[in-house]
Amino acid sequence: MSEPETTTIYEAIGGAETVARLTQRFYALMDTLPEAKNCRAIHPQDLSGSEAKFRDYLTGYFGGPPVYVEKHGHPRLKMRHMPAPIGADERDEWLLCFRLALEETVPDVRLRGIIMPPVEKLAYHMQNKG
Repeated sequence: MSEPETTTIYEAIGGAETVARLTQRFYALMDTLPEAKNCRAIHPQDLSGSEAKFRDYLTGYFGGPPVYVEKHGHPRLKMRHMPAPIGADERDEWLLCFRLALEETVPDVRLRGIIMPPVEKLAYHMQNKG
């Protein structure tokens, strides 16, 4: 009897190409949506470095190659984000951008339903101010 094949989220959504489109769209939304102004304000003027790191992080997070860890070591997300004041507004704006980017780049509603709950939990975990 053979083992059942498993598919990662990374593979299911389309791999590197989809993760790249997702992160690109995420930062484009953050950079342009008035509803994301507080979240945008805590990011560097040039978002290219943030986008590259987020793409690398999501690649591993979704079950693809551990690109972020290979380049930067353990993510230590809470520690790395401590300098940025992340309150409820920034968290919710970040989630808005992520949700919209995900809807635009991952057409499968079922996959989006699998992806969003842990991302929401992570966003709440990153909040570091009242």
